[in-house]
Amino acid sequence: MTTTIPIPATTPEATTPAAAYPWPFDHREAIAHLSKADRRLARVIEKSIEFQLRIEEAQSPYEALLRAITYQSISGKAAATIFARVKALGSGAPGANGRCPTPEEILRVRKPALRKAGLSGAKIAAVKDLARKTIEGVVPTLEDAKKLSDQELVERLVSVRGIGAWTVEMFLIFRLGRPDVLPIHDYGVQKGFALTYGKKEIPKPRELAEFGERWRPFRTVASWYMWRAVDLAGKKARQIKKAPAKNPRKPRKSASSRGLATSSARRRRGNRRRAP
Repeated sequence: MTTTIPIPATTPEATTPAAAYPWPFDHREAIAHLSKADRRLARVIEKSIEFQLRIEEAQSPYEALLRAITYQSISGKAAATIFARVKALGSGAPGANGRCPTPEEILRVRKPALRKAGLSGAKIAAVKDLARKTIEGVVPTLEDAKKLSDQELVERLVSVRGIGAWTVEMFLIFRLGRPDVLPIHDYGVQKGFALTYGKKEIPKPRELAEFGERWRPFRTVASWYMWRAVDLAGKKARQIKKAPAKNPRKPRKSASSRGLATSSARRRRGNRRRAP
């Protein structure tokens, strides 16, 4: 099951000029490429502000995922409080440098202590699994992560309990600044796509993935403009709805049920023949 964890907001705010936080690619080249490849996207680019997405301070995959697990499915304020308690379980002075407990420390901490910090049973299992896989080398260091391809990172990190592709994609975009990431399960990107291309309903992930091939090798920048499309639409964005679920198929009758129905039909035919 894919875990959706709010590393950024659904439509991340654009607050910092790209020049102040340089990405490992030329965003001007990306904008020129996308404008030429996609006319409708070009209109969004023209109406929007210049690409201004800030790369957050690069954390190790372990630290980013530990935070992500803690923040899962709860409000930001409550999650921040719980995460501060988790960090206090490490050997570093609480609040001094904000250092996370090491994987070894997480494994040594007993479950009652983690539960007292505010983690649920499922999250405790997830952080323990994260710690083990970090020690085993499945979860790479930050330096090693920079050398791995996007797909290699996704495959490694989603093996951690409770971590889905969306969480890893947000790490690739907002921590590593990868230029060609398309988070096809992100609701903001889906809604921006529907608004930009005149769809009445949220697209299926496969549809978005297939369409996004024309945005390579700058799908991250295209995704950013899909978020901006939602901002530009304002209240109109509320008109876009999720596609209704298909009617579930009626359960097939079992062999015994079909046999009973056949027997009943035979009895009715026999009664009709004997009637005067």
